[in-house]
Amino acid sequence: MPEPIIIGTVALDFIETPFGKVENALGGSACYASIAASFFSKPGIMSIIGKDFPNEHIEFLKSRQINIDGITTGEKTFKWQGFYEFDMNEAKTLKTELNSLESYSVAVPESYKDAKYVFLANIDPEQQLKVINTLNNPELIVMDTMNFWIDIKKEQLLETIKKAHILILNDGEARQLFGTPNLVKAARMALKLVSKAVIIKKGEHGALLFTDSKHFNAPGYPLENIKDPTGCGDCFGGAFTGFLTKTNDVSEENMRKAVIYGSVVASLNAEGFSIENLKKINIKDIEKRYNEFKELRDF
Repeated sequence: MPEPIIIGTVALDFIETPFGKVENALGGSACYASIAASFFSKPGIMSIIGKDFPNEHIEFLKSRQINIDGITTGEKTFKWQGFYEFDMNEAKTLKTELNSLESYSVAVPESYKDAKYVFLANIDPEQQLKVINTLNNPELIVMDTMNFWIDIKKEQLLETIKKAHILILNDGEARQLFGTPNLVKAARMALKLVSKAVIIKKGEHGALLFTDSKHFNAPGYPLENIKDPTGCGDCFGGAFTGFLTKTNDVSEENMRKAVIYGSVVASLNAEGFSIENLKKINIKDIEKRYNEFKELRDF
């Protein structure tokens, strides 16, 4: 049985940064998350693609031992076109073509329904909730979201969050969702909805992990060469969940390690365009940077 199981988007991306551009690149929250998770576990993916989706991308996912039974096929693949200026923390969207994603309704394969570990990557919260309600007895549900869903489906989003164990969101989304500029207050409000933890991502400045009794501040890795930050948040969530799946340990101490592994994979992803760097790295590269992260906090 694949674990963790991951729902999100699969996309063809057109990305431009000050350092170059790519076209028809493999993208989407489910792709980045499942590739990141695959360094630690054997995930299963749920999403929709179109008949125009290149077979080479499917073969790559399979080569990473990512189960694709949950990918369905419609007419045209979801496409996103965006660019970054020198402030690489914010993507500017030029064009979005929802295509088959617009009418997508997730179908959870039978082989996924007993999964204990789940990552709900960024997608419509109604689809996330449908996955939760279809599973038999999940032990850990990690959930991500974005400002778009806060804007248009806040009520459904909050309903889904209440069924998750760990919520991941960035600092702007935390402030927006809970109506406060203070991240500690936002985290306390979020902890009233979820049962285990809240993680607030701060881009290049690291991530904050909050539980009822403790707070952990993970550093940002000082990258010298950032080419493309697309998918870094999805990599963080996928690696975080993948590591917890591998270790089968959701203690506060182990979640701290998972946050660092999530940050490691996200930072490595940013050093290449699209998924090109994720294709090159291996677990030795990840462990090397993990140890560098530990040194950043050694005093």
